[in-house]
Amino acid sequence: MGQILSEAEIVEAVARDRTAGRRLVFANGCFDLLHVGHVRYLRGAAAEGDRLIVAVNDDRTVSALKGQGRPVVPAAERAEIISALEPVDYVVVFADATVERLLLLLKPDVHCKGPDYTVESVPERAVVQSYGGRTVIVGDDKQHSSRDVVARLTQKIWSSGYLII
Repeated sequence: MGQILSEAEIVEAVARDRTAGRRLVFANGCFDLLHVGHVRYLRGAAAEGDRLIVAVNDDRTVSALKGQGRPVVPAAERAEIISALEPVDYVVVFADATVERLLLLLKPDVHCKGPDYTVESVPERAVVQSYGGRTVIVGDDKQHSSRDVVARLTQKIWSSGYLII
């Protein structure tokens, strides 16, 4: 089981792992409603190195990114769920609009993004290149999203004729 760490704790863990010669991999996301696409993304990321760090957006940034009513699951619970997944070593919740600051702080060897990006379109690509890291696209072909799960649930609730509160 992965560890949920504060920023200061993850800096220390990364330093220990780097001293031990471990290859560090970084992935990030909202992970609001966990689905198979998330699992495939994290498995793919873990395959790129020895330690997988997962940065989870805090509630305020999820709301800004996904809109009203999101997140469905609070950040502390999302972090706990992600930390329970076998490929994950470390989880940190972050409040920034992007992961650039965390990437510069931790300098992972590999920064993984999902297939809704190309290597060239990853916003943090230049930051990762600036310290000698590389950017990799992992996961399935983006046929899964939390937005789709929410839409299916909403449609099922309304079509059933029952209002669940």
